[in-house]
Amino acid sequence: MHGAAWEAHVNNPSLQTSTPLDIGRVLDDGPFSAAQKLIVFLVALSIVMDGFDGQLIGFAIPVLIKEWGITRNAFAPAVAAGLIGMGIGSAFAGWFADRFGRRWALIGSVLVFGVATCSIALAHNIATIAVLRFIAGLGIGGALPSSTTMTAEFTPARRRTFAVTATIVCVPLGGMLAGFFASEVLPRFGWRGLFYIGGTLPIALAVLLLFALPESPRFLARRQERWSELRTLLTRIGRRTDTATTFADLSEQKVEQRAGFSALFEGTRARDTVAIWCAFFMSLLAVYSAFSWLPTMLAAEGANVAVASSGLTAYNIGGVLGALGCAAAITRFGSRWPLLICCAGGAASALLLRGVNVGQHTGLFVVGLGLHGLFVNAVQSTMYALCAYVYPTNVRATGTASALAFGRLGAILSAFAGAWLITSGGASAYLGLLGGAMCMVFIALVMVGNHIPRARVKLAVRRAQPEVLP
Repeated sequence: MHGAAWEAHVNNPSLQTSTPLDIGRVLDDGPFSAAQKLIVFLVALSIVMDGFDGQLIGFAIPVLIKEWGITRNAFAPAVAAGLIGMGIGSAFAGWFADRFGRRWALIGSVLVFGVATCSIALAHNIATIAVLRFIAGLGIGGALPSSTTMTAEFTPARRRTFAVTATIVCVPLGGMLAGFFASEVLPRFGWRGLFYIGGTLPIALAVLLLFALPESPRFLARRQERWSELRTLLTRIGRRTDTATTFADLSEQKVEQRAGFSALFEGTRARDTVAIWCAFFMSLLAVYSAFSWLPTMLAAEGANVAVASSGLTAYNIGGVLGALGCAAAITRFGSRWPLLICCAGGAASALLLRGVNVGQHTGLFVVGLGLHGLFVNAVQSTMYALCAYVYPTNVRATGTASALAFGRLGAILSAFAGAWLITSGGASAYLGLLGGAMCMVFIALVMVGNHIPRARVKLAVRRAQPEVLP
């Protein structure tokens, strides 16, 4: 509902009182106001903190192993505890967000991982770190599905894929910032300072979100007792209404009559759900093998602390560029071919790196890690946009969260597989895991039937049947 069409609606009292205002059409076809962009920015900032805090442990592990005189395998349970927390947090945050609101799910998640990360600075053994990493994981895992849902529901359909991806790309962006942060803080304040300062930042952000972040309009439209809040919000984002305006999410009601976990497996959606779950499992196995163990692998190959940190930083820089590039490609060409090409690139880059000696060609190896991160994060980040397309509003958070929760099992596997492979087979075995995982993601995404369509096809379908698109 662009410009004149929107004005025609709001200036016609008979339309406002006789027909419920379709909140889906208002948001999907309307302008992308400055207020909406600010809200999406705040959501994205929470994911920067999510990626920042989530990857601090990867930079701290080599220092802790040396300081405490422990083995890589001894640290695996602490890494796994955080990833288990992420899986549980992902699952429950989606349920919470669909029932009690995206806003509180996101704010609570940021606060939890901030406080827990801060507390790690006080730990004196691996068991304490494991418990605190588990608690931090609850928040880190919970922030992702809530943030992608908020972004999808505040962004017009024509910009949704890019906006959701730009939000998720903040995970590697946060990791990249964590790399620069760790390189400055670790030498000066040690690993305790790393966690203390790193945990304080998201606590401050949670306070800001408490005052600045509104609830999703599509969530409010489904609760009549909160319509006054919705009217205020619509005014804030440039959509005028009056006290007589009623609301409905007609586009979603026509394609989905009931919510709940079982709705993810109705009809043809069942195959897409299983395929997406498998893709998340294998991609998170690859991603968290890098997040948790890449600096440790480089240190085991003889690289110093600075080079070990630079490898993960390069991986994240590549991830930011790849995710944004892939999102732009998906906006124009649809999701199938960009995702499959990036899967192939991720597999090939990891397997080719097996032939590069870290000690003799350190710079080339770090550049190769950046290229690998470009392809892998391009896939991982844009799969959230795929979820936002496949699932309608009333199960969107549940669908995204369930895929992420299943994917966290792959991340948990990485905690043990990464340490074991580095110890038993070195860089070659470790890189073989990364490459093999991306081959499996390729197969899973081939099986998805309901990919995001090409831009011009999607526009034609929207004009013919605007009510069936999310």
